[in-house]
Amino acid sequence: MTALHHLLIRLHPDDDVAIARQRIPAGTPVDGTGIHTRTDIPAAHKVALRPLVAGQPVHKYGQIIGFARRAIRAGEHVHDHNLGFGDVRRQTAGTGRSRAVLPQPPPDLPRHFLGFVREDGRVGTRNHLGVIATVNCAASACRLIRERFPEELLRDHPSVDGIVAITHGTGCGMALDGEGFACLQRTLLGFLRHPNFAGVLLVGLGCETNQIRFLLEAQGIEPGPGLQTLTLQECGGTRRTVERGIAILRDMIAEAGRARRVEVAASELVLALQCGGSDGYSGITANPALGYASDLLIAQGGTAILAETPEIYGAEHLLLERAVSEEVAAKLLERIRWWEAYVARHGGSMDNNPTPGNKAGGLTTILEKSLGAVAKGGRAPLADVLLYAEPARTRGLLFMDSPGYDPCSVTGQVASGANLIAFTTGRGSCFGFKPVPSLKLASHSGLCRRMPDDMDINCGTLLDGEEDLETLGRRIYRRLIALASGEPSCSERLGIGECEFVPWQLGAVM
Repeated sequence: MTALHHLLIRLHPDDDVAIARQRIPAGTPVDGTGIHTRTDIPAAHKVALRPLVAGQPVHKYGQIIGFARRAIRAGEHVHDHNLGFGDVRRQTAGTGRSRAVLPQPPPDLPRHFLGFVREDGRVGTRNHLGVIATVNCAASACRLIRERFPEELLRDHPSVDGIVAITHGTGCGMALDGEGFACLQRTLLGFLRHPNFAGVLLVGLGCETNQIRFLLEAQGIEPGPGLQTLTLQECGGTRRTVERGIAILRDMIAEAGRARRVEVAASELVLALQCGGSDGYSGITANPALGYASDLLIAQGGTAILAETPEIYGAEHLLLERAVSEEVAAKLLERIRWWEAYVARHGGSMDNNPTPGNKAGGLTTILEKSLGAVAKGGRAPLADVLLYAEPARTRGLLFMDSPGYDPCSVTGQVASGANLIAFTTGRGSCFGFKPVPSLKLASHSGLCRRMPDDMDINCGTLLDGEEDLETLGRRIYRRLIALASGEPSCSERLGIGECEFVPWQLGAVM
């Protein structure tokens, strides 16, 4: 990052644009360039540093973020009125070309956290009980079981973090052998097995496509003390199912209450890397700082999962260069091509993203957004590419295919095994996700002042010159370790996180 002026930042010597640190009035001189701003430049938006002709590629981060729709004069505001999307084929010739050395944690950085070790050896960062619906028709019963469970029993077992009702809007009206059914089953299985659940009650209606029996038999799973099942039709309806569900949870909570946190290596952490409500600062502050923290975790044998395939589009070459093998690179390219065909079938464009809020925050094209978003993945080699909700079987940096819709993407990451979430935002997100704690990182100081109850970390200190990237990245890492050890996040204090379970619905609804 190179400051051109106390009001502007240029990220790379070859960039055609710089980013406004704050709102800049028209006519403001840019020191050392001879340029004056020709219009007002909103905070986090772009200003042209040199004249550009129509059709010319425009660079930020030293990469193409779009093409000039018309001639652009130096000092002009650069946004969707004069900058457009275009096809940029950036496929690399090979893999493994980027061999950056991961940052080594300093001696005083924590290498352990306090977690819940389960019978199968996996480690949870929280100790919840789950009531999971197989189908939307069982959602109300699941919520009633959770709502009517006696509060005094929770108080009697302080090591239990709570009961989470996992409900959704699908589970029927789909083909048994279709892509959508397989995706939903992977997702539910990931939650049934998640180490943040000490026990799970699985609730169905009885006649849905997504039968409990199908779900468990396909994986050879037998119900037991930590996994119980109910169907409304067999129990005799809603009231009896709720009563029976509460009785089952009474037994489960006694066992769950015996769990205690013990010291385990940081390598047991699986961190979901997520962004939402991004702005023009996100790719400068919060995302690269989170990437640094992610690299610190991976350097100790931990795992980080990057996702949101439409939001790496146009920046996939940065991951392909770091793929550990041709097979991993091919898996990522296959997912990119799938999305291009998927969007085309529905008459859309990969540039339908950024959202209106992203654009108001200074992001213009998906190319620009993706280049900032991929920074959450730091510099680690890309170890594997997963289907949505596919179990993570490799440590290191992973990529999981998913939509860019935050709740849907995080649902898949948690199903893949994430036991911790880091969520960057520039516009402001009120996100949480039970049963996994979520740390929210603000891209600028103004957001922390505006939404102080929702932001855990202010990454605007990097923009304000108060911290460098390494210092901020280490601070984020320390907060992640504290969060994994039981320190509550802002969203947990607010009680947010039970409405964000959104499985990816694929295929025809019949």
